[in-house]
Amino acid sequence: MGAEDSADLPYGAEDALESIGTTLDEQTTCEELAAYVCRRVCDAAAVDLLPEEAPSAPSAAEAGLERVAAGGLAELLEPWSANGARSLYLQALEKGHPVTASMDLPGRVPRQVMTVPLQTHERSYGVLVAVRQGPPFTDRETSLVQFAARLAAVHLGHAQQYTAVRGTVFRLQRALLTEPGRPHPNLDLATRYLPAGGGALVGGDWFETVRLHYGRTLLVLGDVMGHGLDAAVDMTAYRSMLRYVASTDLPPHRVLRRLDAAVAENGTRRPATCLLVRVDPTRRRASLASAGHLPPALFGGDGTGELLDVPVGPPLGTGVGGYELATRELTTDDTLLMFTDGLVERREEDIDVSLARLAGLRLPPGAGVDELLTDVLTRLDADHAEDDVAVLAARIHSRHEG
Repeated sequence: MGAEDSADLPYGAEDALESIGTTLDEQTTCEELAAYVCRRVCDAAAVDLLPEEAPSAPSAAEAGLERVAAGGLAELLEPWSANGARSLYLQALEKGHPVTASMDLPGRVPRQVMTVPLQTHERSYGVLVAVRQGPPFTDRETSLVQFAARLAAVHLGHAQQYTAVRGTVFRLQRALLTEPGRPHPNLDLATRYLPAGGGALVGGDWFETVRLHYGRTLLVLGDVMGHGLDAAVDMTAYRSMLRYVASTDLPPHRVLRRLDAAVAENGTRRPATCLLVRVDPTRRRASLASAGHLPPALFGGDGTGELLDVPVGPPLGTGVGGYELATRELTTDDTLLMFTDGLVERREEDIDVSLARLAGLRLPPGAGVDELLTDVLTRLDADHAEDDVAVLAARIHSRHEG
């Protein structure tokens, strides 16, 4: 903001710019607004929001306001609420600017009340109410509170847009991450997808299963770099291309080569890591290939785990290729666990330490794949992971189990 812009702002506005809208969380923005107004001009303040589907002012008030934040002396807010509050709210929403009044309550010091609409050019979000005991609000104070309310309204608009986009991306990703169930009667599967909380949008983590000939199944775990709608869209492209290439029934490392070449030729997709495991229940063998992805873990029937040694090639989209195949014998007691980095990575911790924590888990002997997967997520506190978590557990189904 330049010096000319700063000269047009009311006194104290710089503090408002730094104090209000520090996050994309609606609740936090309302709390910051109430705290700022209390600190600057009044003894108590509250923020009441309209439902998101409410029409524009003044009819918006008929939809009802919900108090979401308050600050200062709570007792100053309630006594006058039933005495003219509705009229002040309606006036503020209808006029689009602050409305002030003096409330004379029996046996009490007169209270000065200001209602200010939380409005942008697009819509009304609610009303800020400020109350104090003492002299009426000055023009300078009213101007400052109006500026803070408009600033908060802009941030509320951003927060709601962010929530809407996040919801769209999440629904898109959930629609694509269909539960694979049991592609074959001799393979047990369990999957989970957990979006990270906080600021990052959901994005490019994905899993897939492809049914192949002779009772085999290709298990896929991928992670497109980045977050947000673009990463989710690229994830869908990778998923579609992989299903097409995998249908040729090539071994995993050759599937990665073709996929890498196709993505590199396109040139518009974000790079992605990918782990492929082709499980052959009849031969009790797994064939594995990795494009920059973390290795899978294997847990035996006794609950002990290990990381499988898989040659790691470059991420998909580089066009370099160089993917190699690894094989591993499996028993019907072994559970293969594939995952994205959100499951294990911790800030400022070496990835080898993170992987060792996973491999060092001692899981309940004889647990089913779904129970085992739930236990891993709980033990690693996946609900509070710093990044999205996608995991897939697979086990050859015992013939005698029906």
